[in-house]
Amino acid sequence: MLSVVATRVVTAAILIAAVLAALFMLPPWAFGIAVLLVVTAAAYEWAKLIAFTGPRAWALIAGTLIVGGALLATATPLPRDGWPDAVVLIGCGLATLFWLVLGTPSVLFAWQPPHAAALAAAALIVLIGTFVALVDMQARSPWFVLAAMAIVWIADTAAFFAGRRFGRRKLAPQISPGKSWEGALGGALAVVIYALLLVPLAGRVGVAQVDAPRIIVWLVFVIVLTALSIVGDLHESLLKRRAGVKDSGALLPGHGGILDRIDALLAAMPAAALAALLFLPR
Repeated sequence: MLSVVATRVVTAAILIAAVLAALFMLPPWAFGIAVLLVVTAAAYEWAKLIAFTGPRAWALIAGTLIVGGALLATATPLPRDGWPDAVVLIGCGLATLFWLVLGTPSVLFAWQPPHAAALAAAALIVLIGTFVALVDMQARSPWFVLAAMAIVWIADTAAFFAGRRFGRRKLAPQISPGKSWEGALGGALAVVIYALLLVPLAGRVGVAQVDAPRIIVWLVFVIVLTALSIVGDLHESLLKRRAGVKDSGALLPGHGGILDRIDALLAAMPAAALAALLFLPR
């Protein structure tokens, strides 16, 4: 029988292989189906965290599947350069707006709306926004998605080690006592270094001119993405704390549920895709 650590390592290896295979081997429409299945599973877990059972839970799950499926159906075959601009603008714009206007304050004040409809609407907006973002960026380039997701992964990993070594001041003690301001700053610093390493590749995504002002804007943007990823992580922690559970599910052995693995991506990916739409040529 595998130990807990071995189980986590095996599951992580399988997840990494699956993500890379989906990114680089699937055409946009097939990748869209794969992502839709993941966000639908996340909708199931989200329903449990907000105490949705029976018809209400199935409504959220079905709503996610129907909206995502409708988008794929109306865009089939999905263009090689991604969704129509309006789909990205609406889907990712609404999700980003949620995280900036509602998600961040809910984390800062450890508060959730009391109405069930608002909780379900937030879940649907976030999950569909992430679905739209990932499919659009993968259609642009699998490397584009990987680079965007790496911002979140690097920030999370660096924050963990910096927090363990230097952590003193709690970031959100009521929600996630293990996170510290020092960890968050360590994560931001690691992301800035990563972003600077990407600067020489700017021409490959259509940036014709790279100068100091553009580099500064780029660094500010990746720091904002890092902050959003932390908000996404804390938001799911808040949902779990309110639900009285340690993990969002048990689908991933040693890692909990789908939401436990994609919580930070849910907040960062829509903003990344929206910025790409507004500032980078297809």
